[in-house]
Formats: sequence, C-alpha cells, structure tokens
Amino acid sequence: MPDDVYTHGHQPSVLRSHTWRTIENSAAHLAPRLRPGDDLLDVGCGPGTITAEFAERVAPGRVVGVDRSEEIVATASALATDRLTFRRGDVYGLDFEDRSFDVVHAHQVLQHLSDPVSALVEMRRVCRPDGVVAVRDADYDAFTWAPENELLQRWLDVYRAVARSNDAEPDAGRHLKAWALEAGFSQVQSSASVWCFTDEADRAWWGGLWAERVVDSDLATQAVAAGLATAEDLRDIAEAFRSWAAQPAGWFAVLHGEVLATP
Repeated sequence: MPDDVYTHGHQPSVLRSHTWRTIENSAAHLAPRLRPGDDLLDVGCGPGTITAEFAERVAPGRVVGVDRSEEIVATASALATDRLTFRRGDVYGLDFEDRSFDVVHAHQVLQHLSDPVSALVEMRRVCRPDGVVAVRDADYDAFTWAPENELLQRWLDVYRAVARSNDAEPDAGRHLKAWALEAGFSQVQSSASVWCFTDEADRAWWGGLWAERVVDSDLATQAVAAGLATAEDLRDIAEAFRSWAAQPAGWFAVLHGEVLATP
C-alpha cells in the first residue's frame, strides 16, 4: 500500500476546519441519497463530527468512521454509540467484506493520496451494487479571493508545491469524474459547489484558521524542510490572512468537485 503523507497534519488549526463540516456545508450533494436504515462508511472521518451527523440521518442504519490516525480515531470515539463506531483503517485496504455498505463517503481525502484511483476501486468494492460512493474534494488552483493580495497567491503556490512534493493532487476536484470512471464505476454523476467566506464572522474564522495553520501545522514544517518557503515567508503569509479577514470587502471562494458513483 502507498505510504502517503498527509499535507495538513492534525494540529488544532486543522481540526477546527474538520469539526466545522456538516452535511449542509460539505455533503449536500449526497444528502438526497441518504435513507433511514442505510449502512454508511465514512473514509477519512477525522474527528467524527460529520460522521455522527450521518448516523443521525441514516438511523437505524450502522455507521463506521475510519481514519489512519490512531490519535484522531481515539478523539472521534468519544462520539461512538451502539450504531456509530470508529476504527483505524487504510483506504487502500479497507477491513470490510465486499458489498458491506449502502453509502461510502470521503470528504477532502483523495487530494492527499498518491493513488486516488486505487482508493476509489477499494471504496467501490465495499459498496453494495445499488449503493453510492460519494467523494468531494477541493480544487486549489480554482480558489479565488478579493481584494487581490500577492502574499495570498504566494500561500497558494506554496501549498500546491508542498502537496505535489507529497505526490498528491491539490487540484483534485477537477479530476474526480475521470478518476471514478477509471476506477470502473458503472455510473458517475459529477457536480461542483463552493464554500464562500465573506461576512465578518466567516472572514475571521477562515482567515484566522489559515493564519495559524500556515505557521503551525505539518504544512508549515514540510514547506520549510523542502525549501519551498522560509519561516519568515510563512509569517508574512499569516499576517496577509489576518489583513484580508479584517477588510469589510473581503471575499474568498473555495471550489469543490463532487462525484456520486454507482458500482
């Protein structure tokens, strides 16, 4: 199995964005397909908050969250119930029988993998014939913001370079349909949606999150180690995010590609 490197890490600035995810803001493309009684697998579940929401939506079906980080699985397990469980697992070798789930979900996972097609093949294996594999990933090169800021462009260039140094695809959103077709799904429905941060509270949250993440995360460590940025560069970028967040005209859009695929 590939030994992939997770670009972000699991620092508090990263986990804040993971715990923010809901079905409404991160899985609206899947919501109409969720049915009471569905068995659901959440791949790359992180701290498990959206996984717990899935469990409420598909009750009385069972929900399993898997993540390769033992520390994160331990955190998520605080949310476990008799129908919701968490375990350590690898997307390239899921420890489940064929056709075990009605829904297999992965959010912001494929962009971090060196072999996303093999991951999709494995997700297809554990999905029932009438079920659905739902994936959603950002497309970093399509991010856009206002006002223009050279340091934010520098941030984007550094991020994409670090991800590519990890043999990952930061612009995964645009590739999801092609990857799903290559993985052998019989039907592939693709779409796109955005996160948009523009009011004062959202700007403060998004700008503050990245101002912290760009100097205190695995991304920061990897960027400096690879010679893609200096610590001073990263501090300047952090200040640029704070400056952007303080501007009433600030606007930031994050494009995502989405796929609903039938085995």
